[in-house]
Amino acid sequence: MRRAVELAARGLGSTSPNPVVGCVITDASGTVVGEGWHERAGGPHAEVHALRAAGGAARGGTAYVTLEPCNHTGRTGPCALALIEAGIARVVYAVPDPNPQARGGADTLRDAGITVRAGLLAQEAEEGNAAWLTSVRLGRPYVLWKYAATLDGRVAAADGTSRWISSPEARADVHRLRAEADAVVVGSGTLRADDPHLAVRGIEGAVQPLRVVLDTHATVKPTARVLDGAAPTLIAVAEGTDTRHLAGVELTRLPADEHGICVAALLGELHRRGVRSVLLEGGPTLAGAFVAAGAVDKVVGYLAPVLLGAGPAALADAGIGTLTEALRLRITETVRIGTDLRITAVPTASSVPTALKER
Repeated sequence: MRRAVELAARGLGSTSPNPVVGCVITDASGTVVGEGWHERAGGPHAEVHALRAAGGAARGGTAYVTLEPCNHTGRTGPCALALIEAGIARVVYAVPDPNPQARGGADTLRDAGITVRAGLLAQEAEEGNAAWLTSVRLGRPYVLWKYAATLDGRVAAADGTSRWISSPEARADVHRLRAEADAVVVGSGTLRADDPHLAVRGIEGAVQPLRVVLDTHATVKPTARVLDGAAPTLIAVAEGTDTRHLAGVELTRLPADEHGICVAALLGELHRRGVRSVLLEGGPTLAGAFVAAGAVDKVVGYLAPVLLGAGPAALADAGIGTLTEALRLRITETVRIGTDLRITAVPTASSVPTALKER
């Protein structure tokens, strides 16, 4: 099953709006005879790839799958039926399928006389498939907030300069995060200050994410780099905003208040467009809005061995007035990236707003 989890990760960035899934087939004696993963949306599922690799050796064997085999016909047939027809005797899966259209595969397998076990390495499989599971359970995209800061928490100097706080290796690692996301989101402040490109570079075969700019008053210039055609772009503006200078640019009009575009409305619109994972690359103000909305599922911080002593902090006002209201995180990984330290953390269960705990 751990190998199946590893295989599933190979599909990150190419399977949306479908889940990432890995599968390992062993024969009747327990020898691995087939492996597969869901490689792209619309293509064969992990079980089908693994069964094709195993051939006749799958009969009487065991299938280890990171997600309950599907039980419906979409662009591909039901994996539960494929396992039955291949003569699999036992199926072990990590996570039950929460999608009402696809779940029920385990019951179908049991009805066919196949032994089924659920829950093996469930936490590891959930973490690897967090974006899709969040989208199904909460009806909104999974949000990863990424930032780069000095060791004293500054994302820019007092004069506004910020290039380059992080190392070349850290910046290259950010392109990996972009390649794994369906959309990259920034605010108009970051657009004006940095004119970022936001497309993926240096990763072969990467699917370019949707570049999303929250620009309440439509201040983006037609010459902005995000409008260059290297990747799709969506500009989110407030309802009633004059956008005549943005002819030909894809726009979405969303509710806004004095603080900017409504985060919940934005995430709802992106979900309707098939976006299942968001990489939040905006500045402190945008990050604060997402934290205040309870819409940050993971934080990746690149800390550089640099001190500034002044300048904007990584996170602006997030509606937290006292320490007891702080969003507390659980560190899941620390890694050296070039000269920097990459820290990955997720909100603790006690810090997650009630709406985000609902499953």
